Amino acid sequence: MGISLRELEDSDLPIFWQQLTDSVLQQMAAVTRKYHYDRGHFDQHWTKVRSDPSVIVRTVLADGAVAGHAAVFGPPSEREVTYVVGRAHWGQGIATAALAELIKLEPARPLHADAAADNAGSLRVLEKCGFHRHRKEPVLRPGP
Repeated sequence: MGISLRELEDSDLPIFWQQLTDSVLQQMAAVTRKYHYDRGHFDQHWTKVRSDPSVIVRTVLADGAVAGHAAVFGPPSEREVTYVVGRAHWGQGIATAALAELIKLEPARPLHADAAADNAGSLRVLEKCGFHRHRKEPVLRPGP
């Protein structure tokens, strides 16, 4: 399966909306915001994300189809990664491949990530991409 990242396009947003409103995905992520339930807030959120030059956001493609999105955000000393892969694409290594590509775009270290303690899949993705638990959260630190 070919996994790649590309710049976000307007046509990606309806797919992201569908993914973020999936109740199973919401439960797995264990965190929701207003933009997970309200399309107006969703549109405002993405307008803000897309207008912030410090945010790196990419659409995740699996064999050319939109599978989700991945981003790096936050101040220089506290950069954090986030990713969402639609449920139809779970268990195929897409999140791992996408995150591995995303972290190549961000030179800052450490990088931080958040994952629900019972989200074994996401914790495994982070581990495969070099993140280690530091206190309570997974962190990617520079290698030796």
